Amino acid sequence: MKIRICLADDHEVVRKGFRALLEKQPDCEVIGEATDGQQIIKMARELNPDVVVMDVSLPNLNGIEATRQIKAQNPSIKILALSVHTRGSVAGQVIKAGATAYLPKSSTVKELMEAIHAVMKNQTYISPQILDTIVKYFQEESVHKGVASDRLTPREREVLTLIVEGKTTKEISASLFVSEKTVTSHRYQIMQKLEIHNIGDLIKYAMREGLTSLDEQ
Repeated sequence: MKIRICLADDHEVVRKGFRALLEKQPDCEVIGEATDGQQIIKMARELNPDVVVMDVSLPNLNGIEATRQIKAQNPSIKILALSVHTRGSVAGQVIKAGATAYLPKSSTVKELMEAIHAVMKNQTYISPQILDTIVKYFQEESVHKGVASDRLTPREREVLTLIVEGKTTKEISASLFVSEKTVTSHRYQIMQKLEIHNIGDLIKYAMREGLTSLDEQ
């Protein structure tokens, strides 16, 4: 039986490239492609793939939050996260969200297949390229007893990712099907919990902790 895979990447050339590579493998079948976080959550719910190969830097909910929601809906789905980032904070956050593998986008096809086969055996796969940075991240987090964002509710994390992607209150309201007043309330609670008092500092915090799809310059 073939491994049923969904792909999530907002760059068409990259996404199609991965599809072509995976479909050359005799034991893999790509059953869906998504271009943003909300779309891959819906696709995972409807298609129930074995594995989701997902870019961390997705629009309309980044890969970290998408991972968290997919795993909450269906813990059996394996998430293989891909990213240009090699920072421990990004990898650490997506692993905490439920990803069972993390690879830099510079990885070889051989390593990608090793990771897919590992997660299908219920094993965790972390690329040797970034293993040291992830270990350091979790060691530092242990010393500091977790990051402040752990105090946020799932909905607050969702709102946070959309705020730092530049969405307006009205756009967030429409995207999440809640009132603008509710979005404003969530934003206030987020800032209170994180002890941050302006949007600029909120964006800097989110980038530092790997909570946003924005690339750090």
